[in-house]
Amino acid sequence: MAGSNGKQKSVRNMVLSLGVTLLAAGVIYIFVPHDDSAPELPRVDYRVELLTASRAASYPVVAPEGLPDSWKATSVRFRGDEFDAWHLGFHTAGGDYVQVEQSAEKPATFLEKATQGGRATEVTEKIGDRTWTRYTGGRYDALVHQEKGATTVVAGTGSFEQLTRMAKALKAQ
Repeated sequence: MAGSNGKQKSVRNMVLSLGVTLLAAGVIYIFVPHDDSAPELPRVDYRVELLTASRAASYPVVAPEGLPDSWKATSVRFRGDEFDAWHLGFHTAGGDYVQVEQSAEKPATFLEKATQGGRATEVTEKIGDRTWTRYTGGRYDALVHQEKGATTVVAGTGSFEQLTRMAKALKAQ
């Protein structure tokens, strides 16, 4: 019997230690500030990449002009070794994402990637001097303009009104 009393104290001490540890963790969790909101995305300057793409691409590269300052450019890249692929992504004031994608890649292959699985609808709209086809059903909705040598896609989580606004703002560089 003498040995069991020591084991009981050992178990009791472990339970007390665990309780103190959990209590300390709870106090730390409550009093240490933590932010559950989405992090602020930094604005990127895309002028250098746009200049590079404009000089190197086999098609007229487009970029928006006249968008409000609340539309923040957050991603940009030009890949000359991948069919002159041009990408420019924006976050809108409402938190939606709208991107411009251009490529000289075979349209069927490029459209699958750029629309993220979207399919063409029967709906077209004339924006400026270009005719755009609506794509739906993928991760993004999209407006697609195909011309000889390049395909331009305006896609994102934004509404078709936002996509149209971006398409209207696009100018050849």
